[in-house]
Amino acid sequence: MLASSSEVSSRLEKVLTDPDLPWMKRLMSATWIEMALLSRLAPPAMFVSMVNNFLTLSTTMFAGHLGSLELAAASLGNSGMQFFALGLMLGMGSAMETLCRQAYGAHRYDMLGIYLQRAIIVLAATGIPVTAIYALSKPILLHLGQSSAVATAAAVYVSGLIPQIFGYATNYPIQEFLQVQSIMAPSAFISAATLGIHLLLSWAAVYKLRLGLAGASLVLGLSWWIMAAAQFVYIVASRRCRETWQGFSLQAFTGLWEFVKLSASWAMMLCLKTWYYQVVVLIAGLLPEPELALDSLAVW
Repeated sequence: MLASSSEVSSRLEKVLTDPDLPWMKRLMSATWIEMALLSRLAPPAMFVSMVNNFLTLSTTMFAGHLGSLELAAASLGNSGMQFFALGLMLGMGSAMETLCRQAYGAHRYDMLGIYLQRAIIVLAATGIPVTAIYALSKPILLHLGQSSAVATAAAVYVSGLIPQIFGYATNYPIQEFLQVQSIMAPSAFISAATLGIHLLLSWAAVYKLRLGLAGASLVLGLSWWIMAAAQFVYIVASRRCRETWQGFSLQAFTGLWEFVKLSASWAMMLCLKTWYYQVVVLIAGLLPEPELALDSLAVW
């Protein structure tokens, strides 16, 4: 895949710098090369994104089968608490894409593995205060004016989401690591398999084991870990990542503060982008019939 990506770059450079070609033909040829590459990479990338979203959506659907209170709790937990965490962690890991693309373009392939480990360290550290917020979700929601019944049920659901925090902290950098190298098909296959496992485990937890909201949210966290672990095994075992993954290194613990500073501005922007819906959900919980309002937002 490294050779394939370099070949595309070489073809583009050759076309764009060829003085014998008219500028319109150069433009059309370069556009065709880029479109051919995007048509190969975009479908699996879109599928992975859809699966990531559907994992949470399907968990909400299973919670809805438990009752209207459980659906409201899952809606508040997902949109009121989970969006806060994932928005923050997505922002804190945003520097990885920039650094990896720079290293890849400069043919410093060994640095991609270092940046992967560095991003996981930063996101795992970010997950520690987020875990504390999850653990204190009930008093936080009550302080924000949510009803006691919904806040209590949402706290149960959110507590089960704690493993998801660190699963996301591992999975997001891994997906970026593969995407920078234009390796998308394995992530798509792994995501599809994870979705099937997730639906089966959710059905077993809710209907057979009757674990309720806690079971549904724990399965969601487990699914993120399955996806992350499977992709990591692929990275270690695949020949396509031999140049970019050269094992664990203590070098990953250097430059952490620079990584955080580079991510900070992106984190602020992405948090503002994702948290607005969280505000809408919290406001909905203040309405006279919070269960009905939150159930409606879960469907939306």
